[in-house]
Amino acid sequence: MRRGHLRARLLALLSSAGALALVATGGGALAMPTEAAAATVSCSVTYADTNDWGSGFTAGVTIQDTGTAAIGNWVLTYVYAGNQTLSSGWNGTWSQSGKNVTVTAPSYAASIAAGASYTTNANFNYSGANTAPTAFAVNGTVCGGADQPPTVSVTSPTPGQVFQPGATVPLAATAADPDGTVSKVDYYASSGTGAQTLIGTATAAPWTAGWANVAAGTYSITAVATDNAGLTTTSGPVAINVTGPSILVNPNTLTVQQGSTGSFGVTLSSAPSANVTVALARSGSDTDLSASPTTLTFTPSNWNTAQNVTVTAGTSASQVGGTATFTATATGYGSASVTATESAKVSGYDQYFLDLYSKIKNPNNGYFSPLGIPYHSVETLIVEAPDYGHETTSETYSYWLWLEADYGRVTGDWSGFNNAWTNLETYMIPSHAQQPGQSTYNPAKPATYGPELPQPDQYPVKLNSAVPVGTDPLAAELTSTYGTSDMYSPAWIMDTDNKYGFGTCEDGTSKPSLINSYQRGPEESVWETIPQPDCDVFKYGNSSSGFLSLFNDGGGSYAKQYKYTDAPDADARLVQAAYWADTYAKAQGKSTVISGTLAKASKLGDYLRYALYDKYFKQAGNCNGSTTCPAGTSKANEQLGLLTWYFAWGGAADGSWSWRISGSTAHQGYQNPLAAWALANDPNLTPKSPTAAADWSSSLTKQLQFFRWLQSSEGAIAGGATNSWGGNYGDVSAPPTGDPTFYGLYYDWEPEYHDPASNSWFGFQTWAMERVAEYYYATGDANAKVVLDKWVKWAMSVSTADPATGTLTTPGTLSWTGAPDTWNATSPGANASLHVTASGSATDLGVAGSLAKTLTYYAAKSGDTTSRDFAQHILDIVHSKYSDALGYSAPETRTDYSRFTQAYDPTTHQGLYVPPGWTGTYPDGTVLSSTNTNTFLSIRQWYKNDPQWSKVQTYLNGGAAPVFNYHRFWAEADIATAFDSFAQLFPTITPGG
Repeated sequence: MRRGHLRARLLALLSSAGALALVATGGGALAMPTEAAAATVSCSVTYADTNDWGSGFTAGVTIQDTGTAAIGNWVLTYVYAGNQTLSSGWNGTWSQSGKNVTVTAPSYAASIAAGASYTTNANFNYSGANTAPTAFAVNGTVCGGADQPPTVSVTSPTPGQVFQPGATVPLAATAADPDGTVSKVDYYASSGTGAQTLIGTATAAPWTAGWANVAAGTYSITAVATDNAGLTTTSGPVAINVTGPSILVNPNTLTVQQGSTGSFGVTLSSAPSANVTVALARSGSDTDLSASPTTLTFTPSNWNTAQNVTVTAGTSASQVGGTATFTATATGYGSASVTATESAKVSGYDQYFLDLYSKIKNPNNGYFSPLGIPYHSVETLIVEAPDYGHETTSETYSYWLWLEADYGRVTGDWSGFNNAWTNLETYMIPSHAQQPGQSTYNPAKPATYGPELPQPDQYPVKLNSAVPVGTDPLAAELTSTYGTSDMYSPAWIMDTDNKYGFGTCEDGTSKPSLINSYQRGPEESVWETIPQPDCDVFKYGNSSSGFLSLFNDGGGSYAKQYKYTDAPDADARLVQAAYWADTYAKAQGKSTVISGTLAKASKLGDYLRYALYDKYFKQAGNCNGSTTCPAGTSKANEQLGLLTWYFAWGGAADGSWSWRISGSTAHQGYQNPLAAWALANDPNLTPKSPTAAADWSSSLTKQLQFFRWLQSSEGAIAGGATNSWGGNYGDVSAPPTGDPTFYGLYYDWEPEYHDPASNSWFGFQTWAMERVAEYYYATGDANAKVVLDKWVKWAMSVSTADPATGTLTTPGTLSWTGAPDTWNATSPGANASLHVTASGSATDLGVAGSLAKTLTYYAAKSGDTTSRDFAQHILDIVHSKYSDALGYSAPETRTDYSRFTQAYDPTTHQGLYVPPGWTGTYPDGTVLSSTNTNTFLSIRQWYKNDPQWSKVQTYLNGGAAPVFNYHRFWAEADIATAFDSFAQLFPTITPGG
C-alpha cells in the first residue's frame, strides 16, 4: 500500500485557563489587591520570550494550577523592570499601567482545572534591556515560579556583515537569566544545507568567542544560552557573508510603483586603503526605470556606511512589469546588482503583498534551499506532515507557483512564475532516468493487489495476484499524445538537503533526495513513520530487502525498485495557480510570456486524471463487500470522477517491469472544481489528450455534487467517500449498516487517515471552499453558490476576527455525528442528521488567510458585504498583530511533541513499530531493529543537534510544553495571496477602512 501525504496539523488545544494577579505599589514592590483570591490558589508560572526581534518581542506566560481545585475567573499581574510597552495580547485580555501588566481570563477559558495549564500571549515593544519579570500572582496569590528560561540575543556579528575568507568572525551576545544564572552560550552556524555546526562556546560574560578561518559562503549565526537549571533559549538568526573584497547592496531586488521611487543601500565589504569610486550602470528592457546618483565615493572611514541610491519609475503604461538591473562596480572589488521591477500603482493590501513577497524571496530569510527549492518551513524543528522543516512537498511548490502568479498580476513580471515551474520540473518530477522501464507497463495488469490494514503493526502484508484488477484506460492515450511512457507528475515529498543521507537512488550524497514515509494504514501518523528512499536498491535498510520488507511480505524475495506517490490536491492547485496566471497575463497582453509554462500545467492536468480512478481500477460504486468485486473494463465503469487521496507508480530498478495505481478514497478537502473547470474549458490549459476535456468536465459535475452531498445541517463539509472500505474493499470489515452512498461510494467521516481524524482540521474546510468560491467568482455557477451561502455563514459563526480587540481565531477541532442522506442527484437530501461541532480555538494564520480568500471571492461575486468585511478584518489583524522579521507568525504550543520518544505500545498501537526479526540501518549508521526500543527520535538522532531542541527536551523532562513561532511556506503564501486577492477584487478599500 502506498499512502499519500498526511496533513496532520497537530496544533495543541489550550487547556482551560488560570491566571495570576500581582499589583505593584508606587515603589515597584508587589502587594496583594483588595480582592485577594481564596487561599486555595496554588500555582506556578513559566515566562518565555518566544520571539525577540530587537525592538519588540512576543511574551508567553504559562500558568499551571498546582493545587487540587480549579482556579476560576483568574487575573494575572506582573511587573516589568524596563520600558516594555504592550502592543497587543491574545488568549486573555491584556492591559498595562506604567510597568504593571494585568491579564484577565477570556470567557472561553475562564478557569484552569487542577493540574492543567494555560498559556496567554502578547506582543511588546521595547528599547534598551529586555529583562524578564520574576514575580507573578494569580487572583492575589503569589505563585511559585517554574524555572524560567534564559534570554539571549546575538550582538556580533551584525546582520549582513561581510568577512574575508580565512578571517575570524567575532562572536558576542547578551544573555541573562531571570531566576538564576547563565552557565554558557553556544554559537551555531548553518550554511544552505540546514546543518547546524557548533562554532564557539563562551562560559562567562561578556559571552564572547571567535570563529576562526571561516571559509567563503553565506551563513546564519544563532546563539543558544543555557542556564543553571539546564534550560536553553535560542536567539534569532543573524545572516553574514564571507567573501573577497566586494560591493554590497541591500536589498538586491526592488519593486517600484509607477511614478514613485524606491531605494537601495551600497557599502563595501572591507575598508579600502584609499578612496574607492563605485559606478552604477543600468541594463534591461525597462527604460522607464532610472537610478541616481550613478557614482558613489567611499573612503577608508565611511566604507561601511550605506549610501542610498534612489530608483525612480516613470509613468509609461507600456513599461509595467518591465525590469532593469543596476550593477555597481569598482576596480578591485566584486560587483553587486539590484534588479528593479516596475509595477502599476497598488493599494495598501497589494503593498502588504509585495512586502511579504520580498521577505519570502529574500535569500537571508531561509525560505529556499541553495538550489532554489522552497522549504516546507524556515524552521527545521517541525513535525506535522513532513517530519522535518527543510523537507519539501509538492504542496509547497503549488503555493510557490500561486505566489508568483499573483506577483505577475501586480508587477507584470512573469519570470518568477516560469522559474518556479522549471524548478519543480527539475527536482520534483522524476526524470526519464529516474523511472526506467515505464515502457514495460501493461495497462491490462496495472498492479498486483495488496490489502491495506488498520494498524501499522499488521504490516508487512502479502500481495495477492488472485484478486481481480481492472484495465488502465489512460496509459495508451497518454503515451500516444506525448510520445513517451514516462509519467509527468511530481513526487509528494523530497528530502531537500539530503538530511537522511539516501541521496538519489541511494548514492548517499546527491541533493535533493526523493523519499516517502506513510505506507502502513490509516492509523500511521507521522510519529509512526519510517522514512525510506523512493529508489530502494538495498544499500540502506535491510541488506536483502532495503526498506521494502517493512511494508510488503515478499516471502523472502525482493526486487530493487523505485516507487513514487503523487498528491493530487497539490497538482490541482498548480493548475489553479496557472489558471489565474493565464487570466492575469491575458489582461496584460502578456500571454505569450507564460505560454510554455501553461502548456506544462496542461500536461500535468492530463496525467492528474489518474487520481479519478479506483486504486486497482475496479468498478466504481460496486466494490465494498469483498476483494472479489468486479474489475473495471472502461472509463464508463471505472472512473470515480473525484480527486482521490493519491496515485502512485513505480517499477524495477533495472526497468524490467512497472506498475501504476490510484487511490479509491476521495476527501472533500482535495477536490478542486476551479482546476477541473479550467482543464475542461480554458484553451491554454485544456490537455492534449482527446478525452481529457470531457473527463474533467464530468469530474467538475461530480465534485460540485460531492460538496452538496457532504454538507452538514450547519454548513460544514463532512469527510468523503471510498470505493474500497478499509482499503481492502470491505474484506476485513464491512461498511456500517445503512451507511449512505454517493454513486455507490460509501460515506466515511474520516477518509484515509485517523491519527488525527482527517476532517478534524478546519483548514480542509477553507482550502476546499476557497476553490469553490474562486470557481463561483469565475463562472457564477449557482450550484457553487448554494453550497457557499450556507458554508460562509457557518464559517463566520465559528471564527472570530474582531478589529477592536485584535482577536483572531478559527476552530481548533471539528467533530462529526450522523451521516448524509444517500445521494439523489435530482432531489438532494437535506442531511438533517449530519452535524458538525466546532471546539477549541486556534490562531492558524495560514488557515485565516485561506478563509479570507474564500470570503473575498464569495463577496465579490455575491455582493455580500458581511463576508467582505470579515475578510478585511482578518487581513488587518494579521498584518497589525502578527508581523515579524520573516513574515507572519503566531505562537504555537506543541503538546504533541511528547511523542518524540513514544515507544511502541501493543495496546494502543501507537509508537514506532518494527516487525519481529527485522533489522536495518540508516545512512548515518542508526540501527532500526525489532530488538531495539524504537521511537520517532531514535531514528532521527540529528534532531538533538537542532538549535531549538532544548525546548523539546525540557518538555520531555517534565517542563512546560514548547512554544514555537513557525514560518511555513504554504501559510505565508496563503496570507500573501489573501492580501492580493482583496486588493484585486476590492481596490478602493484601504487597510483599516
